[in-house]
Amino acid sequence: MTIMSQMPQGLGPLSTEQSQAFAQLAGTLTPVQQAWISGYLAATAQAGDVQPAAAPVAEAAPLTILYGTQTGNAKHVAADLAEAAKGRGLNVKLVNMADYKPSQLKTEKFITIVTATYGEGDPPEGAERFYDFVHSKKAPKMEGAQVAVLGLGDSSYEFFNKTATDFASAFEALGAKIVVGAGLFDVDYDDHTGGWIDGALDVFEPELKKGGAPANVVPMPGLAVAAPVSRWTKKTPFEAEVSLVQKITGRDSTKDVRHVEISLEGSGLTYQPGDSLGVYFQNDAEAVDAVLKALELDGAAQVKLGDRTRSLREALIEDLELTQSYPSFVEAFGTATDNEALLKLVEDKAALRAYIEARQIYDIIAEHAAPIAPQALADSLRKMQPRLYSIASSQAEVEDEVHLTVGVVEWQAFDRGHLGGASGHLGRRAGEGDALRVFVESNDSFRLPQNPDTAVIMVGPGTGIAPFRAFLQEREAQEAEGESWLFFGNPHFTQDFLYQVELQGYLKSGVLSRLDVAFSRDQAEKIYVQDRIREQGAALWQWLEEGAHFYVCGDQARMAKDVHAALIEVVQTHGGVSEEAAEAYVQKLRDENRYQRDVY
Repeated sequence: MTIMSQMPQGLGPLSTEQSQAFAQLAGTLTPVQQAWISGYLAATAQAGDVQPAAAPVAEAAPLTILYGTQTGNAKHVAADLAEAAKGRGLNVKLVNMADYKPSQLKTEKFITIVTATYGEGDPPEGAERFYDFVHSKKAPKMEGAQVAVLGLGDSSYEFFNKTATDFASAFEALGAKIVVGAGLFDVDYDDHTGGWIDGALDVFEPELKKGGAPANVVPMPGLAVAAPVSRWTKKTPFEAEVSLVQKITGRDSTKDVRHVEISLEGSGLTYQPGDSLGVYFQNDAEAVDAVLKALELDGAAQVKLGDRTRSLREALIEDLELTQSYPSFVEAFGTATDNEALLKLVEDKAALRAYIEARQIYDIIAEHAAPIAPQALADSLRKMQPRLYSIASSQAEVEDEVHLTVGVVEWQAFDRGHLGGASGHLGRRAGEGDALRVFVESNDSFRLPQNPDTAVIMVGPGTGIAPFRAFLQEREAQEAEGESWLFFGNPHFTQDFLYQVELQGYLKSGVLSRLDVAFSRDQAEKIYVQDRIREQGAALWQWLEEGAHFYVCGDQARMAKDVHAALIEVVQTHGGVSEEAAEAYVQKLRDENRYQRDVY
């Protein structure tokens, strides 16, 4: 039924002429234009009755909030900052660094940078271009600009919050004034960023309001309508149920990879191919009991976690981090137990870094067991952080389910076996019917082309195949006409060919046009996906020239860098251009969102 057919003449306060005119206009609008009209009218109504025309008022200078995000955390904190600023009546511009045009920087007067740091002190994927720009000779002078920087990092890593401090230094070098002390937060940032945001806005607000009246923020035609916000988030996860955990590597494989299916029934949660699932895991109950025994603590003792009170054993299993080590634990535990060896270690950052890199929290406690109060132990540990997994399914195929491809992290050290926190829980301890707290983390920087007729090239060795399984399920549901090409690699064909039967079925049906595999240990010379890319360079170059999108998922430290180098080599060789021109070509692919990466 069209809007026109629903509009009686002279409806409500509208005259007959107004009703007819509105119906005539509405009948010509696209859904996006209708959404904009709806938003515009709602914003106008909220502003109150229309007043007689007055002399124009200068629009207030905006507070530009630029965020760089890898896992979504910086995006959420930036959104919190934007909402707080709007609540004060300030004009706000919230922009992902991946979408920001660096040429606009010279016009900015009030800027807040919200950024994560990942890898070896690297900026997030989408922030690389802007990060490089502000450190380059092309960056404009920023005298008179006021800047604040908020960083999210992980003190488990050596280059804690390096990207944030780099941004602060770069803006200072350009002449900007850093008006708020940098907020450099650890993984438990949730409890601390609110205070920094309030303090930063206290500084910005008087200056921002000098420029005139703030403008209403109304979405313009042509912009996508925002998806509804789920009630299930990192702070309020949904309690889902595990449906299936199945090993998909062979008995003699050096890897243990599990296919995990989780029911989302009743949640209303939706996701798109390319999104991630946040998973809160449980620590190993037997390992927790060993900690309690070593410290001679009663697991039933009550401890406070914020505004909640729980038994110590429950808190250690469900709420506190016991796998990933970090410097603040060594210091807090050493102080609480008066351990001179640990406190001396804290004074030597390099030695401390080497010490915690090799050990889980379990190991540190076992080596330095000493009397400690239950609350002191709880206070020395930071809150468990969810782990993000690339979703390996499309809802067009699996409906109220979500699938994951989980590589179990396992090693031997200090006379005991070790498992990764989330991978150990999902791959070894969780079973059918078990509860699991989850939420969806959207990733708009890793999306299939809007036009299903566009060709895609996917590079996903090992568990990096996960999002491409989702891509292929989605393309099958779309009846996409565009060709699909997958590069997959792992050690052995007979042991490690993940989703082999499914991929062969997609080849047979035509959903997958080409499949190139690299099983590195099946011959004397090791062969990886980047080698296959070079071998197929001529065809790959042709696909790119015809508009194909190029995707990479997997290990950032080695694989993704090697694939990137191979891609540049393909462009240089088969495009007949210099290395510099090839790098510019690949950068253009990234700028056009035709080269996307989901790396970790």
